[in-house]
Amino acid sequence: MRIIARSTLLTFLEKHPGYNDAREPLLAWYRHVAKAHWASPTDVKNDFRHASVLKDGRVVFNIAGNKYRLVVWVNYAFQVVYIRFIGTHKEYDKIDAQTV
Repeated sequence: MRIIARSTLLTFLEKHPGYNDAREPLLAWYRHVAKAHWASPTDVKNDFRHASVLKDGRVVFNIAGNKYRLVVWVNYAFQVVYIRFIGTHKEYDKIDAQTV
């Protein structure tokens, strides 16, 4: 999968030095997804069983033991993952994952 954009993850980590415990889990997620080939939401669930698959290609990943949430939009046909949101669980509760 092609991930748009790694810089979003790095910017999040740079802007929030207190969230350093998210660094390794986020980078591990990135490395795993970069090697993945997802043709459907079922493939996502096979790789990340705790991921929440929403409608219209949205997927929510639990990062660092569910302390952080990562929302992406997956275009299965073009093998692209677009990062839409990364934040704490509390910050996630304030957004609409379907529209970010």
